[in-house]
Amino acid sequence: MASAPLAFPDSRQQSGPLVWAGIIGATCLLLAALQKLLWLTVPFLLALILYYMLQPVMVGLIYRGMRRETAAGTAMAGFLGTSLLIGMLSLPHFGARLLDWQATLMRYLHGGNTLLDRSLRVLEANWGMFADAHVADATAARLEEVSGSMTGHIEPLMLATAAWAPALLLTPFLAFFFLRDGRVFLRFLARAVPNAFFERTLNLLAEVDRTARAYFQGLLWLTLFDTVTLGMGLWLLGFPGAWLLGLICAVLAWLPYIGSILGGLLVVLVAATDFPQAPEMAWWAVGLFVLARMLDDFVYMPLTIGKSLRMHPLLTVVMIFVGGAVAGVPGLMLVLPVLGIVMVVGQTFGQLQTDPRLLARHRHARRLRRQLAEIDLLR
Repeated sequence: MASAPLAFPDSRQQSGPLVWAGIIGATCLLLAALQKLLWLTVPFLLALILYYMLQPVMVGLIYRGMRRETAAGTAMAGFLGTSLLIGMLSLPHFGARLLDWQATLMRYLHGGNTLLDRSLRVLEANWGMFADAHVADATAARLEEVSGSMTGHIEPLMLATAAWAPALLLTPFLAFFFLRDGRVFLRFLARAVPNAFFERTLNLLAEVDRTARAYFQGLLWLTLFDTVTLGMGLWLLGFPGAWLLGLICAVLAWLPYIGSILGGLLVVLVAATDFPQAPEMAWWAVGLFVLARMLDDFVYMPLTIGKSLRMHPLLTVVMIFVGGAVAGVPGLMLVLPVLGIVMVVGQTFGQLQTDPRLLARHRHARRLRRQLAEIDLLR
């Protein structure tokens, strides 16, 4: 009677609590380190977004017969040329506003203050407890104090941002070399792995690339959907520059929760300033953002980012708060892609350490190399 074959446990088992504790701890450490290197982290993150945006273009050019280096250069040159053309066409329209940015900012802040004061006066007229507390007067005094102190900090903040902005020039430079030499770097990493783990390492690298590509391409699709939704809604409401406002708000939404609040506040300020005789426009804008937020949560996010990372919603929400606590605003933006990549790496290493077949192959390969070295010394 033939003996039954040995049964090895399934190497694709679920990760245990120790692995997940390591994943969460490593994510927090990486976020803290990335916050210290923010001047490099932001261009690197933008370069990854640009890389995954241009990668389909480069692959299409390669399929048409171009060499990889030529295709990468053509895709990047096309992007830079298009960006330069858009900048030249929009410069006459926005140049005057950029030169007078401080007056424009104060005008919109004044419009927002006027809308808030008017709304509070209406509340006081209809609710006695608000009138007894003099909510409108107290809020106006507080806002005047805050705006006076904020005015003195705006210019130094803008100068500091302008001094830090040249680091963004690294973005197209990094993206070009990601396109051209990405495979060389992956081969360099793969050569450093023992042969017993080579197949699993290739799978790890492919899974990390899949996770990052799915997240960033999903983020671009989400930005497109949000831009179309908000731009169309603002255009129907009659907002000036509706599509540009929609794009700005969609990009701000890259910051979970905070970005949506900032985008909604921006549109409310525009409504209060450009439609001073129609305060209902601000409430229509708030309703539009509530609708866009619901579409994001229930339609757009599941089709784009949520589908790509395969994370439990509870873990996603908790890690967003953890990322904000550890690294502030950059942590809010970086926590999901960092967690997705660390999750793939951590789960793979957890499987490697618990797979008896791979560990036995590695020990046997080391034994064979040691025996070959001893035989070679005896010759």
